[in-house]
Amino acid sequence: MVKDKEPPKKQSFKEFLKKRAPIYLGLIGLFVIFVVPELTQSNLEKFYPENLPQNEEQAFRTVMSYNGPNQKGLTVNDALKQQIDDDYSDEKIYDKKDTKISFSVMPSEGENNFDVTLLFDTYRESREFVWNVNLESNEITAESLDAKHILDIVNYYD
Repeated sequence: MVKDKEPPKKQSFKEFLKKRAPIYLGLIGLFVIFVVPELTQSNLEKFYPENLPQNEEQAFRTVMSYNGPNQKGLTVNDALKQQIDDDYSDEKIYDKKDTKISFSVMPSEGENNFDVTLLFDTYRESREFVWNVNLESNEITAESLDAKHILDIVNYYD
């Protein structure tokens, strides 16, 4: 009269997934919505020069991280990204095949002077940003109108 206990039912993998499918789908959806765009996002840093000599690397970093006379606020890098994003707000301009972006750093007049150049060439326009940086004084001057516009944004940013 002792009832035989039935062995516990083994759940199949399919049943296991059916019970938890909404949770897994939700997690996958969140991953796709928030993580994938950040991983695939193209930006200006992707085009930064690599393997520069130490002085040229320092000149490049000095220009890109320059944030005005008061040393706070918008950097040159941020102003460039903002300008490009404003000009091409409805496009993924960095991903287009006909977009060419290149940076170069060349010695200029004097021992510690360098010209930092950004060439930004798209289907719509070609722009050249040229800054001269003195590594001794960290003084940056614009050598082109586009570069002057970016420096004005950085210098007068509230």
